[in-house]
Amino acid sequence: MRAQPGEIEWQVMWNRLIAVVEEQAQVLLRTAFSPIVREAGDLSAGLFDRRGRMLAQAVTGTPGHVNSMAEAVKHFIARFPLETMRAGDIYITNDPWMGTGHLNDFVLTTPCFHRGRLVGLFSCTSHLMDIGGLGVGPDATDVFMEGLYIPHLKLAEEGRLNATLMAMIEANTRLPIDTVGDTYSLAACNDVGCRRLVEMMEEFGLADLDALADHVCDRSEAAVLEQVAALPPGAWSYAMTVDGYDAPVTLRATTTVSGEGIHVDFSGTGPASGRGINVPLAYTTAYTVFGLGCAVAPRIPNNAGSLARLTVSAPEGSILNARKPAPVSSRHIIGQMLPDMVFGCLRQAIPDRVPAEGTSCLWNINLRGRAQDANGNHGFSMAVTSNGGTGARPRKDGLSATAYPSGVKGTPVEIAEALTPTLFWRKELRPDSGGAGRQRGGHGQVIEIASATGEPFEILAAFDRIHHPPRGRDGGRDGAAGAIRLASGATLQGKGLQTVPAGDRLVLLTPGGGGLGDPGERAADALAREVADGLVTPPGAPGAR
Repeated sequence: MRAQPGEIEWQVMWNRLIAVVEEQAQVLLRTAFSPIVREAGDLSAGLFDRRGRMLAQAVTGTPGHVNSMAEAVKHFIARFPLETMRAGDIYITNDPWMGTGHLNDFVLTTPCFHRGRLVGLFSCTSHLMDIGGLGVGPDATDVFMEGLYIPHLKLAEEGRLNATLMAMIEANTRLPIDTVGDTYSLAACNDVGCRRLVEMMEEFGLADLDALADHVCDRSEAAVLEQVAALPPGAWSYAMTVDGYDAPVTLRATTTVSGEGIHVDFSGTGPASGRGINVPLAYTTAYTVFGLGCAVAPRIPNNAGSLARLTVSAPEGSILNARKPAPVSSRHIIGQMLPDMVFGCLRQAIPDRVPAEGTSCLWNINLRGRAQDANGNHGFSMAVTSNGGTGARPRKDGLSATAYPSGVKGTPVEIAEALTPTLFWRKELRPDSGGAGRQRGGHGQVIEIASATGEPFEILAAFDRIHHPPRGRDGGRDGAAGAIRLASGATLQGKGLQTVPAGDRLVLLTPGGGGLGDPGERAADALAREVADGLVTPPGAPGAR
């Protein structure tokens, strides 16, 4: 019988698990067809034990994918019991309520076998550019309008691909080559994960992962409880109003710290919207616990153990716990505001560890054209990831043009222009957009786009912080509000499908982050550098912030 591993061996095996899942993610990153995956990293990858507990997640990935996928595998196990799984099986879904929040994210799960025994499951998620319906925008009035809905199904059985299902997927997208290719890339990365895990188990003489899984989860849970115990116990509330679709939406949260952990309750939050800005509870939970982790336990690995003591609730039927068949395509708009909600609560208990409000939600530029291309795609469709500024931090300025909390990278202009008939006339930091303060909020961007062929094109707008910009804190100024318009002068709506006319240009001004502290206390040399760099108007000049 193998002796119980010592502390060093446990640590070596843990580090190997991280290497395994990161290679899994890199395979997905390098084989994906969708540019939002291979260029921006909008994906997740992880290893789960036989109980459906997430043991390790890849460094590459987004919290919305990872932390909702953390629960998704349990739904696969419920639908396909472990004893029915066979080597070569692959399972798939894009169910927003049991996956990652909207139909454009495919979740694939693959059982891993070692010496004929099921030892764990690999799961992965990526964003697909088009799965039919109205497209990636908030215009739909129910989820069925938003695209192809795949329940928990077998994509492959004992190595035999489900050709009927693949044909259905291919027939329900404007980008059949990309969509089919992305599905294969998801399957491939899980296969690589399985091979690397088996190699690791052979090397360490492991017959199963049970003891290692318990060690990882128990240690992580204990570490989080230790961090929670160092916080002052109590309950703190916070509210935030954002633009919504056709009316403002107010979010409310109460965060309670106790000896059992931290619970965030969103009672008092507004009702579900009639348009696709609603958030399934899985996605609400994903970004809420990410915010808690950043503030309370940033150095503790993210897995089932560390997440166990961070819990979330939201009233059923609210915009943060929308019931099927509510439209949810643009769930990131509201969902990515939730770390700011957590920080707003915790700033009353640990003000030196949380930032001011930031842009938070991605300003993804979803562009679409109608002309069919030579590859059989029915027009072009692309999400150009872009971002505003983050909120100022207690000891540092906010980050400019940075996607927090999602963590995705910005799409390079060269990639967007190579894959679509568009031209980027401008993409630069937006002066005076970061909120003034002792620490300044991060700056947003100015982006100007035109058709390369002179044809009209569509923008599936899903933007926020236009009417309710990020708020400053402790005397810091608000960040600049976002804006969307045409170069000819017309103002566009922040949400909804709209057309950029032939010969005109789309102009976007992404928001800046809120400032922190009295602007009069800002270091003179820091202000001088900003003025010299053209990021801040000289003091006393018209429009100075």
